Amino acid sequence: MALFFAASEPAGGAALDQVAIATGMAGIATAVLMIGILGYRKHPGQDGPLRRLAAFSERVSGLPGWAALPLGVGGGSLLIALLGMYWDISLHIDQGRDPGPLANPAHYLILVGLYGVFASGCLALALPEEKPGPAAIKITRDWYVPVGGVLTAACGGFALLGFPLDDMWHRIFGQDVTLWGPTHLMLFGGAGLTLIGQAILLAEGLAFRGVKTDRLSDAQLMVALRRVGLMGGLLIGLSTFQGEFDFGVPQFRMVFHPMLIALAAGMALTAARVWIGKGGALATALMFLAVRGAIAFIVGDVFGESSPTLPLYLAEALCVEAAGLALGRNRPIALGVVGGVLCGTVGLAVEWLWVGAVFPLPWSDGIVPEALIVTPIAGATGGVLGGLLGAGLRFQLPSPAAARTAAIAAFVAIAALTAYGLSTTKPAGQTATVSLRDDGGDAAHRHVVGTVRLSPRDTADDATWVTVTSWQSGGMKVDRLKRVGEGVYELRTPAPVYGDWKTVLRVQNGRSIMGVPIYMPADSAIPGAKLVPASAHFTRPFVADHELLQRERKDDIPGWLWTVACLVVLALSLIFMASLAWGVARVARASGDGTPTGAPPAQPTRTAGDREGRFASGGGRVASAPGS
Repeated sequence: MALFFAASEPAGGAALDQVAIATGMAGIATAVLMIGILGYRKHPGQDGPLRRLAAFSERVSGLPGWAALPLGVGGGSLLIALLGMYWDISLHIDQGRDPGPLANPAHYLILVGLYGVFASGCLALALPEEKPGPAAIKITRDWYVPVGGVLTAACGGFALLGFPLDDMWHRIFGQDVTLWGPTHLMLFGGAGLTLIGQAILLAEGLAFRGVKTDRLSDAQLMVALRRVGLMGGLLIGLSTFQGEFDFGVPQFRMVFHPMLIALAAGMALTAARVWIGKGGALATALMFLAVRGAIAFIVGDVFGESSPTLPLYLAEALCVEAAGLALGRNRPIALGVVGGVLCGTVGLAVEWLWVGAVFPLPWSDGIVPEALIVTPIAGATGGVLGGLLGAGLRFQLPSPAAARTAAIAAFVAIAALTAYGLSTTKPAGQTATVSLRDDGGDAAHRHVVGTVRLSPRDTADDATWVTVTSWQSGGMKVDRLKRVGEGVYELRTPAPVYGDWKTVLRVQNGRSIMGVPIYMPADSAIPGAKLVPASAHFTRPFVADHELLQRERKDDIPGWLWTVACLVVLALSLIFMASLAWGVARVARASGDGTPTGAPPAQPTRTAGDREGRFASGGGRVASAPGS
């Protein structure tokens, strides 16, 4: 705590006045939210702003207000947070660290978006005035809340908790400018997995109204679109873990990239195929491309920052659709395994071509042997989890023993794959001799070209990447060096070596990720961060790559403190994941075989047209005809 409250250095946590301002803003927002909720709960049946909003949402959507309004608020909030996240990453790459958290415009979008997600969960807890289905959780004698609302609020709260923990983390350990920092994972991981809570809330709302969704009709078109939107959002959320690869500055082994793509595709696309039915996986992939494409356009072309690339997912979607046609969606685990393996093989081949065409760092032959092994495993693992999620949203989970065994096996596999990918080695005496010459441009904005000679000469044989990467002065450049001889490489484009630019030679070969600084500016905020000049000729040793990309990290912190901090975040994450699994199982088991679960008794059977018309207009509850 002494470290936390100490006056922060510019490369550490936020200034305390900005912490106080942010805390005050959050306090005011929370007070307004709680006053509205308490007023609603204190005066049941009395007209008010919250009740009018819920009634309007119910009329428009046909869902009960306690599901419709939170889903609308949550969906819009997630889009705001997503735009803020990618804008924030691009700002850090192009401009470096923030002058302060409130000086970064992207942070406002992230805060507003994540708080909106949290607020949507709170609304789902506050609005029900009758028991919202058999899985509902009892709060007081006559107040029951939907499981999806609890999980949505928990996901939003988990993500928001990442903000103060992130500031504390930076105060203690310095700025770890990597997307995969523990507290960063809380921020975007919690936000992305909110889609599971929202999907459960939608399933509860549909079941409460007695709407069966196995067959698509005119009145159920909006239901299908909502489910596609949620599954597309889940695919987007799972794909945020690939962010460093999307921008071309990964600090982890390249094998993670195809592995993460297969895992995300297996989980989200399988869940979509099981929950939505035929065409669900393909529609989800198209939804992903539309939203992520729009985000890339806004960040790159509207805001003028480095633009993220994105995976294709179309081949994986077709693979899952094919597996669904062959196996049917009533065997979710088998569908997940087969579809996931296809995502990790056929999908891998197609993504290989796509990544080579559009990504800053294409996949190379250096990752072929391990990618062919770990990627199908990752796809099958994601497929199993997606199959269970989709089956749970249909209220048709496999037996408890089968579901529990499959889920535990999948999480163990994810842990093993992660540990494998994180296993790296340090440089062992390799050096780089660099010869540079000015490109003849503006002397005040010096750019250089030249030659790099590696020692030993086989340092980059079968390397995944050999690049000169420049960032942090208004842009980013990734130059894939041209091999001109054994251990000899040439720069293809001039590299900036002036001002605030950081220019580094980077090599990943096998388990070793290492770098040599070509030019780095002095930084008074970082002890010992002196100018590294781009001399005409020099020889420098390779160091661990993260020492250069995470220059702001403190190196005088006890190892046990880092370990304890990581374990705390890991414990919170495990509790969070277990809560999501519990929620899916609770709703699915309580709702049995998917029959309507609305509190009122079934009404006399009406014609399909009558039922669809009432659902489309949002009026009244509808009864499902047998076999609908």
